[in-house]
Amino acid sequence: MAVKIRLRRMGQKKAPYYRIIVADARSPRDGRFIEEIGIYDPNTEPSTVKVNEELAKKWLNNGAQPTEVVSRIFKNAGISK
Repeated sequence: MAVKIRLRRMGQKKAPYYRIIVADARSPRDGRFIEEIGIYDPNTEPSTVKVNEELAKKWLNNGAQPTEVVSRIFKNAGISK
């Protein structure tokens, strides 16, 4: 099973915020997921990012692949394998 760490869109029209989730690569963007590991809100100045580092590192070590945006969020938060 291919596992991805990606964003799940939440919020109203034109005011999105995102949850960082771990999901099967085949599931839809806002569909079923395995675990929620953080939030990302681009509407605030500066953008709000809260990530559970332990869970993120656990999933990265278990082979989950982050998307490009999530990789940048992790890099800014200082999270790496």
